[in-house]
Amino acid sequence: MNIVYAMMPELGQLALIMALIAAVFQVIIPTIGLYRRQGWLMAYARPLASGQAIFLLISWLALTISFVIDDFSVAYVANNSNTALPTAYKISAVWGAHEGSLLLWVAMLGCWGMAVAWFSKTLPLDMVARVLAIMGLVSIGFILFTVETSNPFERNLPSQPLDGKDLNPLLQDFGLIVHPPTLYMGYVGLSVVFAFALAALLGGRLDAAWARWSRPWTTAAWVFLTIGIALGSWWAYYELGWGGWWFWDPVENASLMPWLVATALMHSLAVTEKRGLFKSWTVLLAIFAFSLSLLGTFLVRSGVLTSVHAFASDPERGLFLLILLGITVGGSLLLYALRAPQVNSVGRYDWISRETGLLINNLFLIVATLAVLLGTLYPLVIDFFGMGKISVGPAWFNLMFVPLTLALALVMASGTIARWKSDSLNRIWQEQQWAWWAAVVFAIVMPLLLSGPWHWQVMLGLGVSIWLALAMFLDVWRKARGQWRKIPSLGLSYHGMVLAHLGMAITIVGVTMVSHYSIEKSVRMAPGDSAYLGDYRFEFSRAGQIDGPNFVSQAAQFDVYKGERLISQLLTEKRQYTVSGSIMTEAAIDVSLWRDLYVSMGEPLPNGAWGMRIQVKPFMRWVWLGAIFMSIGGVLAMLDKRYRRQKKIPSRVLGANA
Repeated sequence: MNIVYAMMPELGQLALIMALIAAVFQVIIPTIGLYRRQGWLMAYARPLASGQAIFLLISWLALTISFVIDDFSVAYVANNSNTALPTAYKISAVWGAHEGSLLLWVAMLGCWGMAVAWFSKTLPLDMVARVLAIMGLVSIGFILFTVETSNPFERNLPSQPLDGKDLNPLLQDFGLIVHPPTLYMGYVGLSVVFAFALAALLGGRLDAAWARWSRPWTTAAWVFLTIGIALGSWWAYYELGWGGWWFWDPVENASLMPWLVATALMHSLAVTEKRGLFKSWTVLLAIFAFSLSLLGTFLVRSGVLTSVHAFASDPERGLFLLILLGITVGGSLLLYALRAPQVNSVGRYDWISRETGLLINNLFLIVATLAVLLGTLYPLVIDFFGMGKISVGPAWFNLMFVPLTLALALVMASGTIARWKSDSLNRIWQEQQWAWWAAVVFAIVMPLLLSGPWHWQVMLGLGVSIWLALAMFLDVWRKARGQWRKIPSLGLSYHGMVLAHLGMAITIVGVTMVSHYSIEKSVRMAPGDSAYLGDYRFEFSRAGQIDGPNFVSQAAQFDVYKGERLISQLLTEKRQYTVSGSIMTEAAIDVSLWRDLYVSMGEPLPNGAWGMRIQVKPFMRWVWLGAIFMSIGGVLAMLDKRYRRQKKIPSRVLGANA
């Protein structure tokens, strides 16, 4: 092995330590500059944030190279890779377990800090100094955690294995390449929002300008969270072989909770920017959004829960994270308590107004978050006090979450067209009555046209989603004054809001239909057998063996017919991985906009037969299509010109030193 490559772990370790030193200076030097009111010291915040990010990226790159060249002298590489592992999975294996995923977490934290340093030219220097100093504090905590308890560069020396133990077969999938990095970008991006909120509290700058600076960063983190959650749902759907898209797993919940609070935060920032209201709400939501992302990190890495998504971990790591979580949440709430009396909102609004609609919207989102939080933590608390082991299943979450989501959609439809300050129910009804009656008719007629049993929940879900979608279209038409050519001039932020709300409607349709009209059958099948499900005939045409790069699989091909017409050929596998001996199911899915056909292999049976699970899942793609619409809407909102052309505002505290 080349001596340069052999020294990669030492280079990565050194870069990690240098990043820690840069983070310490990133806190100290700008803080001194703020205390002494010296702009030249505050100006160091930007290069120090960039330097910290560069060192963290070097550290991450060094670990990646160690994986690619199969340097099994590194314990983390030896435990999570193998010479037969395809190169793409060697790279994604870098974040396939605790130590490497934490290094990716801190590297992304550094990159967010560097982004703030580069794209904050219009911000006052004192605000930038405070924001980057706070982000430096967060970095210090997590880099220390990485170095002290989760070092990915530890050597196996003097002896080292000739080959690695292999990456968990469940993670040898494209989903590992895209899902964790995207989700982490969302998690870590909330640190920027958190830092902006605390910097505004410290500087006494809780005004419209602060809200305008914070909104694009909040939206960016929200977009990454949305995409990350959707990718995780899609990955679980096709990889686990169960055919479900959301299992209310504690780790799934850990990503959903900050997304809900970040959604409320975006709406609250809009009111603060436009009307100077909800300042206390906005600050608290920013604190809680990042705190919930830290809580998710604690749940995944502390070993307090068992989940297919969780990393095995020891109690020391959990204690470190718990202390870090306590300092972050406790310190920020203490600062808020000290500064809250100085936070004054200006302006008034009536009960019927857009402000009221957004306030109710936030209340629904927070109650939904609390319901998920209670269902997630309650079993852990009961177990901690020795009162037995219990589990909170999907029934609890569906009972609490689904009605709140439908109520939220109703508020979204009306709140969007309500006027600021004051409005009337009569005017809102006049604007929306056609959407309302069309939604009622559609909700009654559509379930009657569908095959299968009638469900009142389907009628309610379809009615709410159609009402929301039609209300958006009517609002666009009204704002464009009935002229198609004026629609593009309504502004990117407005178009982004419309797309995001349409995405919500699409997701509600998908969840409603797939939850109530999915059909499945578990059958014994041998080559030549057929099974009927709905309008489809699944014919087990042939079986065979496939030799992969690091696995051997038993495969079954199915020809799927609708009537006499062949519409798809599906290949499902049962893989046995060579190194670990683990057996994994690879489901076969035929995808269309209106339905998924899903086949997965169960256990082998005598005489060449297999247990098979066959499913037809209507509107399955709409669940993720809605998330795509929401994400595009968020990107459009970020690109609005008022965030790209902000007037430079002088610092309040610097005077001539600025």
